[in-house]
Amino acid sequence: MNALFKFGWYFLILAMIGDVAASFILPLFYSGYSPMKMSISALGNPKSPVRLPFNLWMLVEGILFLLALPVLYRNYIQHSQVTTWLLIVFVAVFAVGACIFTCFFSVNESREVVTVASKIHGAGSTIGFMLFLFVPLLAGLLSFKCDERVNGIICIVSFIISLAFFVLFVMSDKEEFKNTFIDNEGLWQRLNLVFMYLPLAVIAFEKIFKVN
Repeated sequence: MNALFKFGWYFLILAMIGDVAASFILPLFYSGYSPMKMSISALGNPKSPVRLPFNLWMLVEGILFLLALPVLYRNYIQHSQVTTWLLIVFVAVFAVGACIFTCFFSVNESREVVTVASKIHGAGSTIGFMLFLFVPLLAGLLSFKCDERVNGIICIVSFIISLAFFVLFVMSDKEEFKNTFIDNEGLWQRLNLVFMYLPLAVIAFEKIFKVN
């Protein structure tokens, strides 16, 4: 447990930076894949040339998030038990539903092809992303309770921006927005991911530099 406390912030940073990096780097090795138009999950479809590294990374990412939970708990529990537990649960569900499940249950290249695996993936990913969307808000509330006002402001602003990109991500799938600037599912998902992760990344780097 001491090791998890010692390296927890590093696990958190590696999970988030690795996820963003993978979503931008792996498409370079997937001919025909459009980062602007296609979801990140499509990188792991059965026909994808980067399926194996993508799915393995999703498993590792989920484990890294789970390993970071103890340090989040220790850092915030004395300030608010309810908010801290919500933060822990939301991150844990994201780690399992949107990361680990993705490793074992892939979507298909075409959305028209629906399988049991794609349904499980869809449910896990949707629930995971929707809960993690509120992690910046929870982190902001906890930061204010810790009297870390700058972090609190960064968290709240990031929450608002990530929520806006999430709405665009959802809208991009609607037929009435086809062939408009909103029809960029991959772009909105990646930007949503960046701003969901930003607050925790700022907090993690701050904690690491304070310790060192």
